[in-house]
Amino acid sequence: MVFDAKDRQYLSADALYQTMRSAFGAVPDHRTGNATIPLGDALMAGYALFALKCPSLLAFDDQRKNDEANLKSLFGMQHIPCDTQMRTILDDVDPQSLRPGFTDVFRQLQRGKALEPLVFFQGRYLLALDGTGYFSSEKIHCPSCMEKKSRNGKITYYHQMLGGAIVHPDHKEVIPVCPEPIIKQDGNCKNDCERNATRRFLEHFRREHPKLPVIVVEDALSSNAPHLADLREHNMRFIIGIKPGSHGCLFEQMEAAMESGQARVMTLEAEDGTLHHYRWLEKASLNEANADVLVTMVEYWEIPPKGSKAPIRSFSWITDLSVDEETVPIIVRGGRARWHIENETFNTLKNQGYEFEHNFGHGNNNLSVVFALLMMLAFLVDQAMQLCDPLFQAALKHVRRKIRMWENVRAIFRYVQVTSMRQLFELMLADYKATPPTANSS
Repeated sequence: MVFDAKDRQYLSADALYQTMRSAFGAVPDHRTGNATIPLGDALMAGYALFALKCPSLLAFDDQRKNDEANLKSLFGMQHIPCDTQMRTILDDVDPQSLRPGFTDVFRQLQRGKALEPLVFFQGRYLLALDGTGYFSSEKIHCPSCMEKKSRNGKITYYHQMLGGAIVHPDHKEVIPVCPEPIIKQDGNCKNDCERNATRRFLEHFRREHPKLPVIVVEDALSSNAPHLADLREHNMRFIIGIKPGSHGCLFEQMEAAMESGQARVMTLEAEDGTLHHYRWLEKASLNEANADVLVTMVEYWEIPPKGSKAPIRSFSWITDLSVDEETVPIIVRGGRARWHIENETFNTLKNQGYEFEHNFGHGNNNLSVVFALLMMLAFLVDQAMQLCDPLFQAALKHVRRKIRMWENVRAIFRYVQVTSMRQLFELMLADYKATPPTANSS
């Protein structure tokens, strides 16, 4: 199998690893004096931990001892820290200094026009937002940990983050942008919250992507007037879920509009007999307290064909997009695509080898957050390769499952000395028989 080396060569695995190396090399070193291990090498080692899907920092340290030549060759490191050194060095890194890594990869995707298939509606991308937890302990904690006190007096320390990703209902690949940690802020003894993190996320996103047209898709927790004002301020459109229990005013308006004939209704029948029933109401007040905040409410029912045991499914959203008979099915598909950040992002991180909820090291300051961001950068690069690198795509198709792919990567890494990820993928495609393997003497 032969691939054109010039085909989006700056989006190949090796080029993307170099992009990471350059981004890490530009991070200001917080240490004073002559450091033995450059900060860029320590960050790249942390990135390699997640790029190789090592199940623990101890496992990566074992890899460091046995596969030093491959680590240096593939990830461009001069000095590789041991696990203790890595934790010590990365603990004081400012998490904000890692943001350029995300934007650098994003620019490469834009340059290669790789994002064009992800345009969803009216030239805009779907930007799915959601929060998730990744650390919890009753013993280990740091100053930025949030705290939950139980009735018996026990304190649980935890970390969360607000994730964001460009998604599309027709594509499994997602393009994560830099997440926003949900942690205690400097000088604040109170817990952070998802709403405050979302406000920070939107500010960072618009500063880094000032002209990117997006439609934000979120769950019902975000259907509130202050958040809609933030979205308008940052020139973002929205499709946000709502529920009868928390948005009763909207559902009452819909029922009244149905009785008066002001609501719009449409039903489409699919070839298999499934009914897609839509109804929508324009210029509905968000709630009684914000009667001047007007939105369009959209409801949707998926009714299985007669004889099917599948349940009827229903969904509801608010949007500021123009809704009519032509656009309402598109808007519904966009609203339902929010699940991509759960399924293709968080579930992948937790169940496909990234070990998102494993404590790789908590530290005394920023280590837990830094590791979470390095993991998300590795996930971003993997998604970019899955979208753009033909060798990666072919290797994944060859081994069929991502878990098996990471196993193959680590196996080749351990027993064969390679000079590039390209060579590694070629060996995987040839079932390790493309060239006589050279024993890794390190």
